Amino acid sequence: MRAGRFVLSVTFVSGFVALTLAVAAIWLLLTDPVTVADAVQRRDVSPLVRAIAGALYDAMKGLFKYI
Repeated sequence: MRAGRFVLSVTFVSGFVALTLAVAAIWLLLTDPVTVADAVQRRDVSPLVRAIAGALYDAMKGLFKYI
């Protein structure tokens, strides 16, 4: 029974992380398409990672503002 709970926990956490990154990538595509297009053209992911991290930071800052 313990192994089953562990597998479900790991699955839930990895699914939540994947969902968060997917939503952040879609948000970035809609709000800053120039950065996305430039990163795709150069095949460099560092501007995308920086922009996604900034978007997640702003979202968390706004969320903690209410708490």
